[in-house]
Amino acid sequence: MSLNPNPLYAAPDDWRAYSGTLSRRVFAFILDYVVILLLCIPAAVILFFLSIVTLGLGFFLYPALFAIVAGLYFGFTVGGPSQASLGMRAMGIAIVRVDGREMDFLTAIVHLALFWILNSVLTPLILLVGLFTDRSRLLHDLLIGTATIRTA
Repeated sequence: MSLNPNPLYAAPDDWRAYSGTLSRRVFAFILDYVVILLLCIPAAVILFFLSIVTLGLGFFLYPALFAIVAGLYFGFTVGGPSQASLGMRAMGIAIVRVDGREMDFLTAIVHLALFWILNSVLTPLILLVGLFTDRSRLLHDLLIGTATIRTA
């Protein structure tokens, strides 16, 4: 396992690449949502001025503002070259696809959407899946073929 900041695209076979990733994911989740909440402040100001320009039509986007900001945030960070959001980078983890292809914007959005859907249905049980699967993969990881690896 290397300390390369750009992780491999394929999921490694070494078990050490997956040790401790479940707890790191929890802390990365908290850090990422703090960042998203902070990003919602300038997005709300921009949306306010956009709403004035569009004669009030932009105000209809306020209920979905958090989802839009979170989707763009995860799409560009997890779907980017580092394959990790800011919280994941701080915790030393990244998301890789099991088939060896690079994470793209659409796969990152689907990963986030499945996480939200499954978390709303299986709230505490979503983390229990990681205790019993190989590579500590959660249910949405199994569905789209991703794994979380350590980068540090």
